[in-house]
Amino acid sequence: MTAAIDPELLAILVCPVTRTPLRHDRVAGELISDAAGLAYPIRDGVPVMLVEEARRLAPA
Repeated sequence: MTAAIDPELLAILVCPVTRTPLRHDRVAGELISDAAGLAYPIRDGVPVMLVEEARRLAPA
């Protein structure tokens, strides 16, 4: 399990593709963009907001 993301940081971060808010998946250590279907990794406590580094989510 990863450390929590600062709520103030999470409030200002948006998906670089859709510009929509992200949700934090603490267990996976990712920031999820439901609108884009992407999961951005958090490495050493730092969100990696690069589309090239994001994992595509499986369709629901």
